[in-house]
Amino acid sequence: MKKRMTVFLAVIMVIDIVALVVIFAGRNSSRPDIGVNYSPITDETASSTEKAELFSRVSFAAVGDNLIHDTIYKQAAARSSNGYDFSDAYDRIADKIAEPDVSILNQETIISTEHNVSNYPMFNSPVEVGEEMLEIGFDVFNIATNHSLDCGEKGLISSINYWKEKNAITCGAYLDNEDMANIPMHEVNGVKIAYLGFTESTNGLSLPDDSEVILVQAKDETLLHRRITEAKESADVVIVSAHWGNEYTHEPTDAQRELAQKLASWGADVIIGTHPHVIQPVEYITNTDGRRTLVAYSLGNFISAQNRGPRMLGGMLNFEVVKNNTTGEIALENVKFSGVVTHFGYGYSNIRVYPLDAYTEELASKHGVLSKTSDFSLQYLYDLLNEVIDKQFL
Repeated sequence: MKKRMTVFLAVIMVIDIVALVVIFAGRNSSRPDIGVNYSPITDETASSTEKAELFSRVSFAAVGDNLIHDTIYKQAAARSSNGYDFSDAYDRIADKIAEPDVSILNQETIISTEHNVSNYPMFNSPVEVGEEMLEIGFDVFNIATNHSLDCGEKGLISSINYWKEKNAITCGAYLDNEDMANIPMHEVNGVKIAYLGFTESTNGLSLPDDSEVILVQAKDETLLHRRITEAKESADVVIVSAHWGNEYTHEPTDAQRELAQKLASWGADVIIGTHPHVIQPVEYITNTDGRRTLVAYSLGNFISAQNRGPRMLGGMLNFEVVKNNTTGEIALENVKFSGVVTHFGYGYSNIRVYPLDAYTEELASKHGVLSKTSDFSLQYLYDLLNEVIDKQFL
C-alpha cells in the first residue's frame, strides 16, 4: 500500500513539474523582446471593440475669412526669391488645422491665374495662397463670398478651376448646372459629409445674363432648399457655409437668424457663418423633429490686414460628428469655440496668425493695432471672446 502511494505521489510530482514548465514556457513566449505586443482579450476589451464599431466619429475644425490684403502677399513675396512664401504667416496655427479629420476655410478672395494679383476692393490672390492652405491641412473651401466676382466671370471660372486642379472640395460656386449637380461630398471614417455654400452679397456685381456659371446666393431660397434636400438624400451630414450678415457687428441680424432657422428645418446639421470680420454667437437650433443644428453666426477673420481691435479676434470652431452605425442617427459632440488672433507689428509688419491660447501679453503690447485701438491687450481679447460666445462652447 505504501509502495502504491509512493508511486502515486511520484506521478503527481511529475505532472506538477510538467505543468510548471508549460506555464513558464508560455510566459517566456509572451516577452516583448520578440517584437509582439500581446494584450489579453477580456470581456471589457471585446465590449470596447463592439462599442467602437457601433459608432463612427469625424473631427472638424472651421475658421473664418482668409482675407489676403496686399500687405500680406507683399510680405510673402519678400520671403521668396521666386513667387510667394506664405508659410511664416500661418506656421503658428498649422498644427491646429492639420489635427482634425476635416478642416474648413472661408477663402474670401478668389485665386485666378488669368489676372494679376490685386488688393481691396477688387481682390485676386496668388496661387501660392491656395498651395499654403492645402499644405497646412485645409480640406474644404467655401468660395461663395462678396468678393467672388471681383475679377468678373472669367476670374471666378479660373478660381473654380484652380481648386478643381488641386482636387480640393469647394462649395458655393460652380461652372454650370452639371457641375452643381455633383454635390460636394466625401466619406470620412464611414461618415458621408456634404458641403454647401452661399453668399448674401456680391458687392453689387453680377454675372452676365447668359453666363452658365452659378454663384449661389442667399436670396435664392428655393435653390438652397432643393440643394439641402438633395444633399440629405445621399449624405449623413450636411454642412452649410453661410457668407452673410453685417460687417463689424457682433450681433447677428434678423435675416441671419431667420435664414438659419430655415436652413436647419431643411436639413442642415451645421451652419458655419462668415463675412462680418468679427466673431458672433454660437448656438443650437432645435428643429420640430428634435434634431439639433449647430450654428456659428460668424467666425470672424482667419487672417487680414484690417486695423481695429475686434477684427483681430477670429474663431476656430471644433466639433465632432458621431454616427450611430446601427440606427444611422447623427450627434454633435465636443463643440468648442476658441480664439484665433491676427498679429502684426508697427506698419503692418510680419502679419501672422496665432491661436489665442498661444498668444501672449508681450505680443499684444507690441501689436500694430494699438495705434487704432489703444486698449488692445491679451485681456481685451479674452473679454471680447467671453462677451460674445456662450460659456458652454468655451
